[in-house]
Amino acid sequence: QVELVESGGGLVQAGGSLRLSCAASGSIVSINAMAWYRQAPGKQRELVAAFTSRGSTNYADSVKGRFTISRDNAKNTVYLQMNSLKPEDTAVYFCYANSVQDHTSRHYWGQGTQVTVSS
Repeated sequence: QVELVESGGGLVQAGGSLRLSCAASGSIVSINAMAWYRQAPGKQRELVAAFTSRGSTNYADSVKGRFTISRDNAKNTVYLQMNSLKPEDTAVYFCYANSVQDHTSRHYWGQGTQVTVSS
């Protein structure tokens, strides 16, 4: 079992910055990929940034050059640094982890943290 707890959301003006944190606990060694997703009202949840199982990073085209995913393995924490925020970045941001144990893939989600960007 893996537990994910996000923090760092809030209200910011356009052009501002926020850093989201996702602290993982539980079966950490089983995690092979972590990511940030977001869901705006009336829209589907979409991938924002991810660490793949190979350790590389992927970003949605809409956030490339503005957002950076990073991690601190000692703290079992993944971060999302968001710069040059736009009103269209307003959404609930979710941390995601994929773990593999006993040849079984499991998906875990955090509770979400609200990011609101005012124009």
